[in-house]
Amino acid sequence: MLKFLQLTGTRALKSLFQNCSPRKQFLINNHQHQTNSLFGRKYLDIEKRVLDTPGLSENDVLIKVRACGVCGTDLNFLRDWSDAYQPLGHEISGEVLETGRRVKNVKPGDTVTVEDCSMCGACPDCKSGHPELCRSMHTLNGFPGMGEYLVVNEGNLNVYTGLDHISACLTEPLAVALSAVATADIQPGASVMVLGPGPIGLLTAKLAKLKGAGFVGISGRSDNTVTAKTRLALAEKLGCDLIVITKKQDIEEAVKKYCPKGVVRVIVTSPPESLRDAFRIICYGGIITFLGLSFGGRNVIDFDVNAAIFNKTTLRPVFAEPAVNFPAATELIKRGLIDASLFQTHSCTFENVKDVLGQTLSGSIPVIKPVFLPFGR
Repeated sequence: MLKFLQLTGTRALKSLFQNCSPRKQFLINNHQHQTNSLFGRKYLDIEKRVLDTPGLSENDVLIKVRACGVCGTDLNFLRDWSDAYQPLGHEISGEVLETGRRVKNVKPGDTVTVEDCSMCGACPDCKSGHPELCRSMHTLNGFPGMGEYLVVNEGNLNVYTGLDHISACLTEPLAVALSAVATADIQPGASVMVLGPGPIGLLTAKLAKLKGAGFVGISGRSDNTVTAKTRLALAEKLGCDLIVITKKQDIEEAVKKYCPKGVVRVIVTSPPESLRDAFRIICYGGIITFLGLSFGGRNVIDFDVNAAIFNKTTLRPVFAEPAVNFPAATELIKRGLIDASLFQTHSCTFENVKDVLGQTLSGSIPVIKPVFLPFGR
């Protein structure tokens, strides 16, 4: 997932692009599509640009975007990112329109999900059995998922059937949640607290239940907006055993009523400052997994290193690039183990995207996750 939110500045953004594979210059098809695409930055500053897609190289595929989920990354850009406009959207499902001459695994008419960062398969790390360290990834080439068309490498694509486009675009965030749960190493019967009731946190809590956790709780800062109330209500519907509002309750006191020694796993999907709560509720020898980030100055925290050492606390960051778990995520949605309709509650188009995302940021609508539909359906 190409989450620029997970990078802390312009230099890091440039570094990511510099480490990605350059596009091949040999073009087999110079026909270009114009695409309306969305870019954004702080103060809900959304700009629609008309771009020309590049011609196809021999391993490239032209995609018509059918749906693109709105990630917390996109919302953080629109709330906190004050530098250059960033491409919006990377949770993509679409249709193959055209392929390069060496493309073998997809054909025109196929419905596909699009990984925004895919392992190259050819670098020393990939060939040494560590594709998670790949820095020569196939990317979206700077194009937003919130647009009409994309040209990507064949390796970015996963063919799916039996799903509508909107449900299919939940694949990417569900794959991120799968990575978090796998990193946390949740065992049957384990006690788990998820910090942050956003879409990733809610998906993570549901997956922890599916993994057989005996206790799953979730926390949020407040319940004083329509959006917050909606998300906490979904947490209850998903079977969370405890819901903590940290502005109203002491999280340590609330958790230890159920788990007196603390929980064995904490997964932090909220901003980094939430790690302070994680240290308070983790048990001796427990694991804290964290993937929540911040652009608003909350990315640096302090903590008691001595206490972490004496408590034998393991810290495991999660950065789900290059993408993995897309096939597993698709199967979970197809089989109904993850009900996409519970998470994808609102849609928007070019005409009303600013209104819908503004209301999501303000918390004034009962939204879990909005989905952008470039063609209106």
